[in-house]
Order: sequence, then C-alpha cells, then structure tokens
Amino acid sequence: MLKHIVMWKLKESAEGADKATNARLMKEKLDACADIVPGILKFEVMLAQPGLEATYDVVLYSEFTDAQALAAYASHPVHKAVIPFIGAVREARQCMDYIA
Repeated sequence: MLKHIVMWKLKESAEGADKATNARLMKEKLDACADIVPGILKFEVMLAQPGLEATYDVVLYSEFTDAQALAAYASHPVHKAVIPFIGAVREARQCMDYIA
C-alpha cells in the first residue's frame, strides 16, 4: 500500500476570497476526487480545526493500492482540474509518499 499525504498552507486571500472560504472550496474540489480511479483505498481531506494544533490549513491523507494507482489519480482530468485553483490559493505545500 502506498500512502500519499499532502499539506497546504493557504494565502490570507486569493481568487477574491478569504482563507476560510478558499479552504472550504479546496476541500469540496478535492473531495470530488475521492473515487475517480480504481486503487484508491482511503481519501480524507480535512481542514485545520480551531482549538487543535495545526501549522497548515488543509491536509489530504490518502492510501492507494500501489504507485500506478497514485499515478492514475495524479493524471486524471478531475484531479488535474483542481490543480490551478490550489496553485492560486496556496502559499506553501508539503508532500510525502511512502510504502507501508
């Protein structure tokens, strides 16, 4: 199993909206990717929650059967359509893939 974890820190404002609005929009867009290809075992998008420690605003925790499933996800048109929005609203991105 391959785990794919991505965290984004968002700009205070971008695309005519504030950080909170863009975080919600980003979650909606990413949630739409949850089952776009075979091989996605788990797909969870969460926003930083008040009262809990967080240095980033949005996190994606996902599990794939293998690297080929992750590659299929990454190249899928639904996923690719989300990338420009994320690029416009993010300040920073961290990612880690690993086999467990």
